[in-house]
Amino acid sequence: MNYNLYDIQQADGRKKGTFRVLRNMLRLVSGEKNNLVVAFIAIIVNSGLNLAGPLLIGYTIDTYVETKQMHGVLVNSGILLAIYLVALGANYLQTQLMGSIGQRVLYTLRNSIFTKLLALPVAFFNQNKAGDLISRINNDTDKLNQFFSQSLMRFIGSIVTMVGAGIFLISINPRLGAAALVPAVFILVFTRVISPWVKRKNAVNMKSTGGMSAEVQESLNNFKTIIAFNRRDYFRERFDETNRNNYKTAVGAGLANNLLMPVYGLFTNIAQLIVLVYGIYLITQGDFTVGMLISFLSYANNFYSPLRQLAALWASFQVALAGWDRVSYILSLASDERLENSAAAPEHAALLEFRDVHFAYYGGREVLHSVNFRLERGKTYAFIGPTGGGKTTNASLIARLYDPVKGTVFLDGRDIRSFTPEERSRKIGFILQDPFLFTGTVLDNIRYGNERYRDCSATQMQDVLARAGLGVLLEKFEDGLETKVSAAGDGLSLGQKQLIAFIRAVLRDPELLILDEATANIDTVTEQLLEEILCKLPGDTTKVIIAHRLNTIENADEIFFVNAGEVTAAGSFDQALGMLMEGKRTS
Repeated sequence: MNYNLYDIQQADGRKKGTFRVLRNMLRLVSGEKNNLVVAFIAIIVNSGLNLAGPLLIGYTIDTYVETKQMHGVLVNSGILLAIYLVALGANYLQTQLMGSIGQRVLYTLRNSIFTKLLALPVAFFNQNKAGDLISRINNDTDKLNQFFSQSLMRFIGSIVTMVGAGIFLISINPRLGAAALVPAVFILVFTRVISPWVKRKNAVNMKSTGGMSAEVQESLNNFKTIIAFNRRDYFRERFDETNRNNYKTAVGAGLANNLLMPVYGLFTNIAQLIVLVYGIYLITQGDFTVGMLISFLSYANNFYSPLRQLAALWASFQVALAGWDRVSYILSLASDERLENSAAAPEHAALLEFRDVHFAYYGGREVLHSVNFRLERGKTYAFIGPTGGGKTTNASLIARLYDPVKGTVFLDGRDIRSFTPEERSRKIGFILQDPFLFTGTVLDNIRYGNERYRDCSATQMQDVLARAGLGVLLEKFEDGLETKVSAAGDGLSLGQKQLIAFIRAVLRDPELLILDEATANIDTVTEQLLEEILCKLPGDTTKVIIAHRLNTIENADEIFFVNAGEVTAAGSFDQALGMLMEGKRTS
């Protein structure tokens, strides 16, 4: 299945209406209805009170200023002050409410994305760069937070103010009001024409930002290699190219986002000029008053000033839409690792069986061809073969990190796809060739994913390890179970990391234990110790060993030779050795 987000977005050529996308975005705040209603009421109050001000000012000028009645001027000034103070309180209330709503949306959305990522198969992470995923979780969701916490209610408030101001303009003088609103028609047409272009520019910039994040992460993860090969120049050039591309897209997005503002400003000035010229003409004809002209100019300003705000808000809205596109593609994905129904397991079934299994990574050639083998309980099996022959791919299919493209993998006589992830992880232990550790301590990493020992203290865990014959391995760590561990593995050798992974897997008492080059970076003495520990595992534990060091597989009950995507029973150790040497010569 294709999980590449870039390919999916490129293939999704559907034109999505702005209001349809907005409706989908607003589902994020569906649980905030009460707060949204209060915030909306606060906006109405704020806009209504601010719109009442110009009318009161015009009335005061015509009634009291021209007749020099200062008492009326002072009274109306006090009323105006009270109106503006109440409007300030309403504005503060809606700002506080929307700020908290935005943060809750951000929290919920990031949790939803991360939960979705955890539900996706390994193939998804093979097809997408971690840096781009991080950018979607951090940067793109923050754009949505800014939209909900800052832009949405300002957007609504601007529209309410515009509608109110337009009503006042038409009510005071229909002819002058209609003339004042003519430039708004040109603004509307211009906005509809340019909006798709603005959204595209922001989408390209977000993709470029994700690419730069991925490039930085890749360079930092491989910094040791960069130093070892003295190739700072190569990675510097790659980053410079990525950074230059991001700069170009950012400039393009910035120009697009700021293009509306000067255009809106131009039409605003034209509207005010129309009001002023036509209003003075009406005054000379005795059809208008000075106070009403001042009120009219104020209402024209109240109509067009929000338009200038909308220019900036509309750009923010397009950024949010582009961010939502990138986020929603992750949320819309579904894992192809579905739980299948399976018939009852037959009696005396093998612990694990591959039946006519074929496999290919997405977009690549087939790497396993018609693989068939059985693993019986309590036996030790070795998979040997040249590099690239398919050993680790077979192990990944055994652990259901991937599903075959054809054929079936059976576990305990049932289709392995019929087991829940919890059931499967209890039955199968997997020690990876390059184990991953979490930031914390050795104790934290040993207890990871093991419900039985989740709440064990360090003292209790020492007793558990001693009973399992694993206590001696703690001598390899300076501070025992309290030895600090970082996700990058700094301070620990690769051998120590593999020891932690070994202990973690063995303590789960799996029915099937897969060791993928698990002793490749461990000294001979420690390797011998691990072999002794493996021999003490329950008699019904099946072990699958993938190794290049032949001494590791000498005692295997059965050896399989893996080469060119095929698995062949190798027979004795000497026969396996001969097949391995022949495979190396022909590969």
